[in-house]
Amino acid sequence: MEETISLKDIMLTIKKHLRLIILIPIVAVVVSALASYLLLTPIFQSSTQILVNQTNGDQQISQNEIRTNIEIINTYTEIIREPIILDKVIEEASLTESVSQLRGMISVSPQNNSQVVRISVDHEQPAQAALIANTVAEVFQREIVEIMNIDNVHILSYAEVGDSPSPVAPNPTLNMAIAFVVGLMAAVGVASYLNI
Repeated sequence: MEETISLKDIMLTIKKHLRLIILIPIVAVVVSALASYLLLTPIFQSSTQILVNQTNGDQQISQNEIRTNIEIINTYTEIIREPIILDKVIEEASLTESVSQLRGMISVSPQNNSQVVRISVDHEQPAQAALIANTVAEVFQREIVEIMNIDNVHILSYAEVGDSPSPVAPNPTLNMAIAFVVGLMAAVGVASYLNI
């Protein structure tokens, strides 16, 4: 014999365990807020942009040259995060991080199939994130001439620290929203289990 759960049974279960269904999500949100604001270290991000282009004096650049530059960008995104660049960044910026730690802070991404590459650095201190991003761009611009025997990298914009920088992580609002949803699901599950 099959048992079916009616809407009336669900409403009775919710009414019977209403305190529990309200309490668990509230506790989850409070714990998430405390963890986000007090336990997790804020991470700030700074970015700089470089342009990869031809160095010849011609004003007319063909589609093939642009395509070639975009293909070179894929190579450059790998070289930027290699020890040949990062060792010099550590030395010039007087950093205490190792190459692997520094590599973990840096992300390199081409911008929408263009010749522009964004170098982003995540760090606990916003000024340090900007310093590292700018140093990476400068060292790469200088060293790529020796590595690839080509001078086609130009810095478009330097990373700057604003008056009141905002962290990119953690995101307390998102964390609390997720905690609320998970807490609510857990509360309904517990209430259903207790009603069996």
